[in-house]
Amino acid sequence: MNTLLGALLALISAFGWGTASVLVKIGMRNKSAVTVNIVRLYITALFYACLFLFTGNYAEILSLNWQVLVIAFISGQFGFVIGDYFYFSALRLMGVSRTVPITASYPLWTILWAWLFLGRSINAQITIGAFLIFLAIVIVRKGEIEEHLDTKGFLFALLAPISWSIAITLLDFLSSQVSPLSLAGIRMIFAAFGISAFLPKYSEELREITRREVAILSGAALLGLIIGQYAFVKSVSLVGSQISAPVSAVNPIISSLLAIAVLKEPPNAKIILGLVLAVAGVILITTA
Repeated sequence: MNTLLGALLALISAFGWGTASVLVKIGMRNKSAVTVNIVRLYITALFYACLFLFTGNYAEILSLNWQVLVIAFISGQFGFVIGDYFYFSALRLMGVSRTVPITASYPLWTILWAWLFLGRSINAQITIGAFLIFLAIVIVRKGEIEEHLDTKGFLFALLAPISWSIAITLLDFLSSQVSPLSLAGIRMIFAAFGISAFLPKYSEELREITRREVAILSGAALLGLIIGQYAFVKSVSLVGSQISAPVSAVNPIISSLLAIAVLKEPPNAKIILGLVLAVAGVILITTA
């Protein structure tokens, strides 16, 4: 029963993330990546702060030692401030369907950190999966060159999963110390605190944000950061990342299909091939 529920939650997280990516792209048409992230994180942090009042999770959070809180803070910054800045910047420069095949490489980087710092072994299946992801990135890059897309967008799309992988590596430790709801919430609240450093620079742009943009970004926050993130954290706590990660790996497919259907991003044979290879590589790595 836990396995079925865990897989279902991972699938829910994939749909949440995929849909949120498209909403973010729509919401940032006239706004910078930082402004979009400030709005999104503040909405999410406010939701969790109110939720904790009703659930009593503040008691658990206040009982955590300072080392756990520091690690949660760092994880939140790499996951939702630094990583998402690179991701949103790539979305702006290249679009959803051109970005997600590259950002889908985050499990590869996660395995690399585990091998370097935790002594995890790398077998033939992981090697093949890594090769497929590398091949996907090369093919997608060739497709982007043919379309004369900004090189900076490709660099941002590559830096995003590296940052996310650091956050996920820290999340593995935190999930054994903190309940899923509290963990999901404090990472978002800490991320909101971290991104507040940019308020003075982007205050004018924030004042110009429209109700429509707030509504769109609220939807992105609900689907991606509230439902998607909590579902994934809960899934990992139930069945482990070895099941959750491969199921959630369909997220790039969902994002790309929605981008083509909703945003009218023109399909490209190399981009589609890269997407397929990236997803296949992710599944191989996370099931090894």
